[in-house]
Amino acid sequence: MAITIDMIKQLREATSAGMGACKEALNATNGNMDEAVKYLREKGLAVAAKRVDKESKQGIIALAKSEDQKVMALAEVNCETDFVAKTESFIKFVDDAAKVALEGKNIEETLIDDYKMLLTKTGENVKIRRSERFALEGNGCVSGYIHMGGKIGVLVELSCDKPCEKLDELAHMLCLQVASNSPKYVNPEDVPQAEIDAELEIKLNALKEQKGKLPPEQALVGIKKGMAQKYCTQVCLVKQDYVADGEQTVEKYVASVAAEIGAPVVVKRFARLQLGA
Repeated sequence: MAITIDMIKQLREATSAGMGACKEALNATNGNMDEAVKYLREKGLAVAAKRVDKESKQGIIALAKSEDQKVMALAEVNCETDFVAKTESFIKFVDDAAKVALEGKNIEETLIDDYKMLLTKTGENVKIRRSERFALEGNGCVSGYIHMGGKIGVLVELSCDKPCEKLDELAHMLCLQVASNSPKYVNPEDVPQAEIDAELEIKLNALKEQKGKLPPEQALVGIKKGMAQKYCTQVCLVKQDYVADGEQTVEKYVASVAAEIGAPVVVKRFARLQLGA
């Protein structure tokens, strides 16, 4: 069958693939439009397989929210270049990936055809890297935030018996805190003892090199306690200095808002995705 320019344009409109790729697909399938679409999708997977060794550290993190904002999800999709990350087709795919994650479905399985076509369009090693989904349990709120145009994504869940705008504002400010200060845990009791022990070993070795020897064991008890507490101020959200007011900790800020609301507020969990990290 003779392949016409109109057939090529029709396939391009349906797939957004390049003119050359569309012509190749139509020639390979004797002008069968459905088979040509399938050909392009399979070609996308073949391209990705050839570029599997190419680093995919660019991309976008997208946020999706339910209408009642009680469920929120983040999705991260990586590509090789910032140019591709800014294209309309890539941005749409990541937005769709976040919506699929919001529904609690597997992104790659649900969007397999769209994924194959994206590989064809971009010619890059595109990876659906990860997702996070928070569904509010009980009373409280969930908040989501995208920072630096999709380089960082954050989710925070708070528990409170009196949901209100003030609680929503608190959750948003904690999203900013998490984005800025990269905590690993909510509370000190969440930090694994093995991690604290490893940190203490590093600090004590540095102290020994500096002083020539370690203080007596009796003195070390207090030193270790102080080191552990300082480490927790770095990695635990509630112990960090509040970024919007360095005069108080996050813990004190949360307590002050709880007093205004008239009900206890508990930071239940957070998630922080950083592009390529």
